[in-house]
Amino acid sequence: MTIPIIHKATRENFEPIVSLIVLAFSKDPITRWMYPSPQEYLEYFPYFVKTFAAKAFDSESVYHLDGYLGAAIWFPPNTKPDSNDMAAFIQQTVAPQKQEELFAMFGQIEPYYPSQPYWYLGILGVDSFHQKKGYGATLLSHQLSLCDSNKQIAYLESSSPQQVPFYEKHGFKVMAEIKTGESPTVFPMVRHPQ
Repeated sequence: MTIPIIHKATRENFEPIVSLIVLAFSKDPITRWMYPSPQEYLEYFPYFVKTFAAKAFDSESVYHLDGYLGAAIWFPPNTKPDSNDMAAFIQQTVAPQKQEELFAMFGQIEPYYPSQPYWYLGILGVDSFHQKKGYGATLLSHQLSLCDSNKQIAYLESSSPQQVPFYEKHGFKVMAEIKTGESPTVFPMVRHPQ
């Protein structure tokens, strides 16, 4: 099997990458807790991804595979999603009873952000039809090799317990298990340069 080539994404790739992420996250515990019905998920999650990923696209730190089989949305050091835009979007689209738990979760995650500059993997997704073929590992290894070369930390929050061993295989370590109310568990994970 040939591994597809990795490309740096531009704004031209924005819509196809959003579509890919929507396919990839259709079973994600946190995402489907936020948007449980198919209609809510398909209506709101594409705009969630666009809002979340905007600064990564501006920073030219989004990568995708040929054919949009997979994509990685990275935020370089000292860059994060716009918290005001994200909060406003969540308030408009997530059921009110879940908002309090979601914002409490964000508050509990914040202390786990590394104190040194770090690369933040906001989203890693592979089209569900093409999962288990090594595409996610290819995308992840691409940026991690740069982190190692530049002696930089990588950080992420895994929203699926099934994905934790995948990230551990690539050198990430679980820092905590965070759950608020009825929410699924989120796992802040850090990787030091190797």
